[in-house]
Amino acid sequence: MASAKPQKPVPFPTPETQHFWDGTKAGELRLQRCDTCEHVYFPPRPFCRECGSRSVSVFEASGHATLYSYVINHRPARGFDGLYAVAVVELEEGPRMMTNIVDSPQTPEALVLDMPLEVVFEPVSDEISLPLFRPAGT
Repeated sequence: MASAKPQKPVPFPTPETQHFWDGTKAGELRLQRCDTCEHVYFPPRPFCRECGSRSVSVFEASGHATLYSYVINHRPARGFDGLYAVAVVELEEGPRMMTNIVDSPQTPEALVLDMPLEVVFEPVSDEISLPLFRPAGT
């Protein structure tokens, strides 16, 4: 009997992050903005880290980003085939987030810092889709 391919780890939503995971399932990248100082932030939390206000709103981000930093992982990891980039992207709205780069060779020649990226979503369960990024226009 053949064994199934190991799956990527699946995040567990909390009350503070549920809106984010509901968004990724719907194909939207949702961020939060402070209603008091207008600071946009990620990861999700119930208050603004800049001014401490609990008056925050959720909005749909553009899905556009640039590659801020990355490392190419060469070690085997559950749910990944071969090499893969663990990246930090800077979203057009300002916050940075950790993610993976897809639809691109996983080489330093292909993964150029500041390259434009766009979000794509990978379903990993019935409830969770992961936000990943690929070179813009691919």
